[in-house]
Amino acid sequence: MTDTKDQEPAEMRVDPARAKHLSSNISSILSRIESAKPSSGPPVRLVAVSKLKPANDVLALHSAPHNHLHFGENYQQELLQKSLLLPREIRWHFIGALQTNKCKPLAEQIPNLWCVESVDTGKKADQLEKGRAALCEKEKDYGGVPLRVFVQANTSGEEEKSGVEPEGAAELCRHVREQCPHLKLQGLMTIGAIARSKEAKEGVENEDFSRLREVRDQVVKELGLQEGDLELSMGMSEDFESAIRCGSNEVRVGSTIFGERPAKGDAKIKETVEEGKG
Repeated sequence: MTDTKDQEPAEMRVDPARAKHLSSNISSILSRIESAKPSSGPPVRLVAVSKLKPANDVLALHSAPHNHLHFGENYQQELLQKSLLLPREIRWHFIGALQTNKCKPLAEQIPNLWCVESVDTGKKADQLEKGRAALCEKEKDYGGVPLRVFVQANTSGEEEKSGVEPEGAAELCRHVREQCPHLKLQGLMTIGAIARSKEAKEGVENEDFSRLREVRDQVVKELGLQEGDLELSMGMSEDFESAIRCGSNEVRVGSTIFGERPAKGDAKIKETVEEGKG
């Protein structure tokens, strides 16, 4: 009789030692999140960024005892491949640079895509809207479930960074809310300057994070919303505690959980992404 484990694809086999290591890492991150969060504050969502890591790493953390739900990917093809391999209960976040012509298939092909965090133009929002609408037509289970989006703002002013200028964030947020019925504006996202992240210490606010908070407050005012209506997604491995102290509702942590990644050119999944190009 053949052992069923021998029939499993390699991507789905979880090495016990690796699973134990990952479990220890994510437990440490969750503990640090709780320590950084104000005692009276709402929960902080942890997106485990699994880009360029194998699907079985994701499965290890999605399984007991953590049963983690939220995972982030930067590359569309990698996300699609993993979504086909892994349980549909996983809530995928696309956090990479978006190309306009890839937005519709991204939203249409991955039913359990929970959120797109890098929307910085109305054209990209419109294409995500078309993709989600098409998915809802094909899969009636998703007819009443909008695709969440964060508007990405470039708070650091770095030319190589994607993101709408802070002054244009309110207009783009209004567009998502009023012109994209299959999308839900979840909040605002930023990727801070690395130098500021490294300098951030307890008691000293990261300028990029405080700037995004100001942008959120302005958007709330202009759109007639409440502060709690829009989340902040900011903070990564090096600076998530600083981000939480600045009011982040969600942090995106990768290498501190999964370990250092291979160079993208050495990874199995290759995809051309032009940063900041539409």
